[in-house]
Amino acid sequence: MWGSKSSRYKKASELRQALQSPKDGYFLFEQIKRYQNKADTRNIRQTISDKTSADLDLDEVFMFTDRTISKVGQQYLYHILRTIPKDQNRTNNINQLIDALKKSPELKNEVTLELSQLQSNDGYGIVNLFLDTQVSKPSWFWVIQLLSTLSLACSIFSFILPWLLIPLIALFATNLVFHFWNKGNIYQYSSSIPLLITLKNVALSLSKNTELTSSFGNKNMHQSISAVNSICKKMIWFRLEAKIQDDLTMIVDSFFEYLKILFLLEPILLFNAVNRIERKKNEIHDLYSFVGLIDTGLSISILRSSTKKHCIPHFLNNENALSAKNLYHPLIPDCVENSINTSGLSVLLTGSNMSGKTTFIRTIGINAILAQTINTCFASEFSLPEINIYSAVRISDDLLSNKSYYLEEVSTIKAMIEQCTSEIKTLFLLDEIFKGTNTVERIAAGKSVLSHLAFKNLVFVSTHDSELTGYLKEEYDMYHFTEVIEEDNIVFDHKLKTGVLETTNAIQILKMNGYPITLTTEAESIAREIKNTQPQR
Repeated sequence: MWGSKSSRYKKASELRQALQSPKDGYFLFEQIKRYQNKADTRNIRQTISDKTSADLDLDEVFMFTDRTISKVGQQYLYHILRTIPKDQNRTNNINQLIDALKKSPELKNEVTLELSQLQSNDGYGIVNLFLDTQVSKPSWFWVIQLLSTLSLACSIFSFILPWLLIPLIALFATNLVFHFWNKGNIYQYSSSIPLLITLKNVALSLSKNTELTSSFGNKNMHQSISAVNSICKKMIWFRLEAKIQDDLTMIVDSFFEYLKILFLLEPILLFNAVNRIERKKNEIHDLYSFVGLIDTGLSISILRSSTKKHCIPHFLNNENALSAKNLYHPLIPDCVENSINTSGLSVLLTGSNMSGKTTFIRTIGINAILAQTINTCFASEFSLPEINIYSAVRISDDLLSNKSYYLEEVSTIKAMIEQCTSEIKTLFLLDEIFKGTNTVERIAAGKSVLSHLAFKNLVFVSTHDSELTGYLKEEYDMYHFTEVIEEDNIVFDHKLKTGVLETTNAIQILKMNGYPITLTTEAESIAREIKNTQPQR
């Protein structure tokens, strides 16, 4: 199928080499998310919400981490990235796959080539076969069966009784109506059923390696393959139709179409196939998950080999702490690395705009998710407990619901407070809490909320309100980012520093931009007054 062994392995190597960098081109997220939107979540501890996904740019992170070869694997990887499992079984299975592929370059080549058969965008539609309700056979379907039987009888006996050709012509005209009525159903399955046959063949080939099947857990892949194979044999006409359209002349194609109309082959064969698919949904799902898991393992392996620095996370037992060494944001080229050890306390970040506070919070959140989903972090060391993740980083007015910025904040943070009752530790990520209201109430409400969230949980929050540092010094470790003004230029080093930001440059920047001296002098005087009334840190 693939030519000589050397040419096959060269093709496999080229496929993987192209994935050493993030994929080019447009990502069809509406198709990629099909599996995630409908997948079973019984073994999932947390599904990352759309809000947190948007806050942390998880779709962009997925685009960077996606090194899958098949469309099945791409959908499966997205599902894994958005779900944190209840236990370590999924992670252990992926690790076992990665180890097997690492030990055997030959196995890696064979897996690469098999997965490449599912590169077509049509592969996105396979999930519809086991997650969606299939088209139902109409109650009057017996009419189609009767017409088909009559057409067959007239065709056979017309050799003896030529006058039967007259009713046969009438039957052809009647059958034409039902044939084109069914075209919508045929279109619905025209890509997914042929790809199901390909999926079965790929799974069959991969299942011959015991290391791959054992990584799938306790499922008996051979039983599932056998069950799906039994329905694929009945659906070979889908593939035959495609081949005729591609390879034979229009005359032969038209003749084949006339036969399908005359005997109503398409609706009869389609509903027979759909009935079998409905009965074998679990087995089809097994094949999909098996192939998706293998592609995900290969993708993670390629990702790790192509990144400048990564680590396997270490999970802490019964500790409310998070530590990272040389942590960086994967989407920022030449990102400045930072290290932190929370020692069981939450973290309050101060600093000016563009200094790095929000990016650091996102970096923590992204790596906390990746640690628990693909067992890979962008750092030299990363330790954390099993933890759920909720965020309030990007908040905006909801004009359609007539909600102000502040009410949107209230709603988002209330949802966080409700999560505090969970037995699982939670990582809360907030950027500029309650900035939609006045200073006094913002500080008062912010302090109360942040104390509540930090009880038995871990919070990373940024603020411009230095007053909060005095109120929260017993519950939060203080860190800051700062900038330096050099020759009328603002320079950010994006390095995380311990303690509270003591110097501010906002008014100095006003001076640099030509604000009147009387205005900036008055601003400096008022700023000193406010600082003198703050609680001691």
